[in-house]
Amino acid sequence: MSELEQALKDYIAIRRGLGFQLRLPAGYLRNFVAFLQAEGASHITTELALRWAIQPAKAQPSTWAWRLGIVRRFAAWHNATEPRTEIPPEGILSHRCQRKTPHIYSDEEIEKLLRRAEQLPSSKALRAHTYTTLFGLLAVSGMRVNEAVGLDRQDVDLDHGILTIRRTKFGKSRHVPVHTSTVDALKKYAETRDRVFSAPSTHAFFLSERGTRITDCMARYTFAKLSQQLGLRAMAKGHGRGPRLHDMRHRFAARTLINWYRAGLDVERELPKLATYLGHVHVNETYWYLEAVPELLQLATDRLIDKEEAQS
Repeated sequence: MSELEQALKDYIAIRRGLGFQLRLPAGYLRNFVAFLQAEGASHITTELALRWAIQPAKAQPSTWAWRLGIVRRFAAWHNATEPRTEIPPEGILSHRCQRKTPHIYSDEEIEKLLRRAEQLPSSKALRAHTYTTLFGLLAVSGMRVNEAVGLDRQDVDLDHGILTIRRTKFGKSRHVPVHTSTVDALKKYAETRDRVFSAPSTHAFFLSERGTRITDCMARYTFAKLSQQLGLRAMAKGHGRGPRLHDMRHRFAARTLINWYRAGLDVERELPKLATYLGHVHVNETYWYLEAVPELLQLATDRLIDKEEAQS
């Protein structure tokens, strides 16, 4: 093992010990170290880091900046023990990341997706049940994909209708209450799952045909293929482009806010509740929906005009 490989191994171990999962960054950094070795480099240089970062020529500038950013953090740490390490300066690939406009799925689109998921081929008659239930749960709960597939059996309290999210984006746990109809759907799935795998090797709630935990990558891939069949995403190799599985979360948030406005509630006071339910660290992340969804922006504007007229 080279010094760079050992340094990267130590860096990943330390960051994970501090609570960072580094699922994607770890893989990219290993690729970067392999790139350095292929170039015959014994230490990190800004020129090589920049050349590696922009290797995917067709990638978005934000992707290049993100790739360089993970190298910059590793280089800053490694510089303490290897003074020859060059730390790529801030700004050489600066790019302000713009959030994609969310696709707010209609009820009809959700229904079509779930019906198509019910038709997924399955050697053990479980795959269709798994993805129909998983996609349905994402639509009605606003959970992140990795949170849903990360659920263990002990995290799904079907007696009280409470889901416990332990592996969150920011390392915090939270409880997510769900509707009785959702509980019924989860119970039905659990019964089917247990008939197929009476003694699985994992504690995962959602199981694959092999009896293993469903991964978020496989969930997104399955969703993308079903969406292409329905015409929601363009036909292409891999995932293609178009509405994402993560947009289920946006749909839930936008629908909740729209219903609050239509019910005459004080949305500004209610917003922290939604932020907590979704697992947002800052309520500003939830405010973003007011700008991202035209109907919400119009409702917020109308409410502001009504307040001003009432005060005049």
